[in-house]
Amino acid sequence: VQLQASGGGLVQAGDSLRLSCVVSGRTFRDFHMGWFRQAPGKEREFVAQIARGGGGAIYADSVKGRFTISRDNAKNTLYLQMNSLKPEDTAVYYCAAKTILSGVFQYWGQGTLVTVSS
Repeated sequence: VQLQASGGGLVQAGDSLRLSCVVSGRTFRDFHMGWFRQAPGKEREFVAQIARGGGGAIYADSVKGRFTISRDNAKNTLYLQMNSLKPEDTAVYYCAAKTILSGVFQYWGQGTLVTVSS
């Protein structure tokens, strides 16, 4: 299974950005999907996740109301719409996948860097 994240970049505080993650090598619909991030000098943290069918979205408190996770199963693609970005959102963002029987995310993308300037 391969996960390819893209869409990161340098933006200003208050701007929006949309990340994408294309999954290949296995049926996308088999997986629950998630976004994580790792800021410089910090541990990786959970951002959001979404169930196989597109429902059941869960968000970290720090992004609730600003970020929206979604997926297009026909395009094998996961999205993260990020609005009202803050400097503290600066991090490498990773997409991840897990099967319905797994308690942990098993597959990870390479990450895409989001930098938010103040």
